[in-house]
Amino acid sequence: MAASDADVINLDLEDSVAPDDKPEARKNIIQAIGDIDWGTKTLSVRINGLDTPFWYRDVVDLLENAGDRIDQIMIPKAGNAADVYAVDALVTGIERAKGRTKPVTLEIIIETAAGIAHVEEIAAASPRLAAMSLGAADFAASMGMATTGIGGTQENYYMYREGQKYWSDPWHWAQTAIVAACRTHGVLPVDGPFGDFSDDEGFRAQALRSATLGMVGKWAIHPKQVALANEVFTPSEKAVAEAQEILAAMEEAQKTGSGAVVYKGRLIDIASVKQAEVIVNQAALIKG
Repeated sequence: MAASDADVINLDLEDSVAPDDKPEARKNIIQAIGDIDWGTKTLSVRINGLDTPFWYRDVVDLLENAGDRIDQIMIPKAGNAADVYAVDALVTGIERAKGRTKPVTLEIIIETAAGIAHVEEIAAASPRLAAMSLGAADFAASMGMATTGIGGTQENYYMYREGQKYWSDPWHWAQTAIVAACRTHGVLPVDGPFGDFSDDEGFRAQALRSATLGMVGKWAIHPKQVALANEVFTPSEKAVAEAQEILAAMEEAQKTGSGAVVYKGRLIDIASVKQAEVIVNQAALIKG
């Protein structure tokens, strides 16, 4: 993980760890945080849900024993703003007690019906909140969806016309709600896992849809998915060059008092500038 091309590393204490193994898993993660050179990667730990007896000890043991290298705590199954406040308050108390000078950020996973219903209040719940993603599997279970797939299109979620099936995206509306809440409150929207790691094209298609909607990255639950995610969420040289040309064209238009101009046969205006700036800024952020 440390040697990979991933930008954020999430060490897990939740679903991948059996209940009896939780204490040992905490010790392993604390040791790994200190022993491994993580470089400049953002280092995050997913704690257990607030409906379990494990989460508070996850936070206390990590922040009291793991040193300053830990950057972020991921909160699964957040259902409302109070869930975020509970973790924030505990983190704040430990930071003050231990004299920690590096603030720990929070990341939220929306994976329940309550979470999506309260997504905007969750996005506004804490100044520590840095990112939010959709956990498709638990979300599907909470919603009572008739699927066992994790992300991607689903066999029975299709439209039919003139003898042809057309598969639409059952996660689209939830992703859009997350993006809107995140962009309103300055939080990064991130696409969650894609379970079938043997299906590269399915992963790429899901990632492209998410990027088009405004998400800035995607989980990789298998090493080979890292390259696919970086491929999709890194703007191409062609896209960056075109965005820069649009900005230059509008700058020239404004010098002559025009609020719009024709670029490659299409109208561009101030809204086009904002769109182009997203691409240019994303490329600069990744390069940095």
